[in-house]
Amino acid sequence: MVTTTATEPTTGTRFGQRSSAHGTASADDLLAAMAATPVDDPGRAALRDRTIEAWLPLARHLARRYGGRGVPDEDLTQTAVVGLIKAVDHFDPTRGVDFTGYAIPTVVGEIKRYFRDRTWAIRVPRRLQELRLSISEANGTLSHTLGRSPTVADIAAYLDLSEEAVLEGLEGARAYRATSLSTPTGADSTTELGDTLGGLDHDLDLVEIRLALSPALATLPEREQRILSLRFHGNLTQAEIAERIGVSQMHVSRLITRSLATLRRHLAEDRA
Repeated sequence: MVTTTATEPTTGTRFGQRSSAHGTASADDLLAAMAATPVDDPGRAALRDRTIEAWLPLARHLARRYGGRGVPDEDLTQTAVVGLIKAVDHFDPTRGVDFTGYAIPTVVGEIKRYFRDRTWAIRVPRRLQELRLSISEANGTLSHTLGRSPTVADIAAYLDLSEEAVLEGLEGARAYRATSLSTPTGADSTTELGDTLGGLDHDLDLVEIRLALSPALATLPEREQRILSLRFHGNLTQAEIAERIGVSQMHVSRLITRSLATLRRHLAEDRA
């Protein structure tokens, strides 16, 4: 595992040169030496570590460019180092491409993937995630060149997109961060955002049943309707109902049983 605490080299160019005061090789020389060393060579692993350490300033520099976006600097640096390791492992000097030209897109791509995969509060399509990044970059560029905050039309023209597409990207960007339900609704308010949200109303589940029962209840004799109302809405016992109606408790029990059977039959016929 390569750490990020190694002493950074002093450079003749901004990146890629180790100090030669003690005869150490430049970062570019280390890349060339690593490419010339067989994969199964016992010394290749140590050479790889030295190469990665030599290019750590580049990874740290790129990580700092994405600071201040709600992500710990240490996480950004570690992500950039992962990109650097991938660049070192896959770089082919025989293609004639300078290492920085290959490493920078690799490291930046790793950082952008980190933001795309780890920092969205709600998962949205990758197209919208990438569109948000484009809009954010365009907003920064246009704010500098125009000297004001760009309009949707400005951003659309800059990105060669329709205004509808830009608005869609701005809407999708709202999923980037979630607002805590504990957030106060006002400066001097003790009410929190969660207090303003509705809860589940379990009585709604009974609406359909009540609507279906209404015509079925109408088919029952008036006395049976009253008995059911006293039992299930008034919460009276059968003995209390018998006293009110003026019949025996056993008769009340038989009437309730018969009434419920009638209601079930009507409901079954309606569903059929």
